[in-house]
Amino acid sequence: MIIKKAVYFEKPGRDNSKDCLDVVKEAVEDGRHKHLVIATTGGDTALLFGDALRRSGLNIVAVTHSAGFREPNEFEVPPDILEKIKSLGIKVFTGPMLTHSIETAFIQKFNGFSPMMVLAQALRRFGEGTKVACEIVMMAVDAGLVPEGQEVLAVAGTGRGADTVLLIKSAASKRFFDLKVLEVLAKARG
Repeated sequence: MIIKKAVYFEKPGRDNSKDCLDVVKEAVEDGRHKHLVIATTGGDTALLFGDALRRSGLNIVAVTHSAGFREPNEFEVPPDILEKIKSLGIKVFTGPMLTHSIETAFIQKFNGFSPMMVLAQALRRFGEGTKVACEIVMMAVDAGLVPEGQEVLAVAGTGRGADTVLLIKSAASKRFFDLKVLEVLAKARG
């Protein structure tokens, strides 16, 4: 039997980011964890975690939205922030989200649904951060930035900031059913 502490936030959102950082710091104290994947929209979350953990020896990967995610030709992480993130030794992946791809265009055009959207909605039953955490780990594996089959700490949130920390057994997206949420270290209740 394993007994562990989990942190639950009353409300989702960026106000929980520093508490999520504390959860991650505690989780990496024993040196058991080697990989950390962080969702970052504008770069703030990656900077917060990267600055605090830059000497931890962790393989830290920041996953951003794809270019044009909100508006055509727009990149949400400003170039100066992106450079700061990289200067901390953080690897950055920018590419299409697994649940927002060509299927999204078809859904919007034809008012339909797809298996990927059903999956995204099912994961959201556990919170937006849970969906994003699972997604960014697969994206980092697909990009070759995190090895497959490893225990990976994943930090994500609802909107901006962090409100979720999960320990996930990593898998490539084409092997989604090998991905396992091993532990919930923190998440929003709302």
